[in-house]
Amino acid sequence: QVQLVESGGGLVQAGGSLRLSCAASGRTFSAYVMGWFRQAPGKDRELVAAINWIIGNLYYADLMKGRFTISKDNAKNTVYLQMSSLKPEDTAVYYCAAGRPRSLSLVGDYDYWGQGTQVIVSS
Repeated sequence: QVQLVESGGGLVQAGGSLRLSCAASGRTFSAYVMGWFRQAPGKDRELVAAINWIIGNLYYADLMKGRFTISKDNAKNTVYLQMSSLKPEDTAVYYCAAGRPRSLSLVGDYDYWGQGTQVIVSS
């Protein structure tokens, strides 16, 4: 089992920044791809960014490139999502996920999920 706990969400004005954290625990989480997803009301859950825990490869959805940065701290078993130049359309619940996905963006390919953290960007 892998446990994931997100934190760092909140209310921020447009143009502002937030850093989300995902603390991982449990066995073999280091063998997984870690992904950040988000889900806005009435919309499907979508991939924001992903990182391979072992080799560190990064992936970003096109809409987030240049604004969001995913990183990890091996010592703290934590994955971060630094978000800058936030827009109202970034408002969503942000989820951390772990898995061995065949396709990075497939929600069903991730085995473990956190509880989510709400991000609200005001205009």
